[in-house]
Amino acid sequence: MPNLTRQRQDPALLALGAAIREVRMEQGVSQEALALLAGVDRSYVGRVERGDNNVAVLTLMRLAAALGLQASQLLERAAL
Repeated sequence: MPNLTRQRQDPALLALGAAIREVRMEQGVSQEALALLAGVDRSYVGRVERGDNNVAVLTLMRLAAALGLQASQLLERAAL
């Protein structure tokens, strides 16, 4: 279940979500297109970008690959 309370969102999840959103927008990719490329639901991408979901490592790897990056590059961009 997504964490919908802003006060409970972990700063690391917020930073990772922001990094994913920044890369996605820089590349001109919609949430829907990223979701299709990564094999996840579009609403899940939105929850990850907002820091509402604690993304699993394998899903992070799929999102990163869909953006042409490695998961470590997304983590570095998020300063994690």
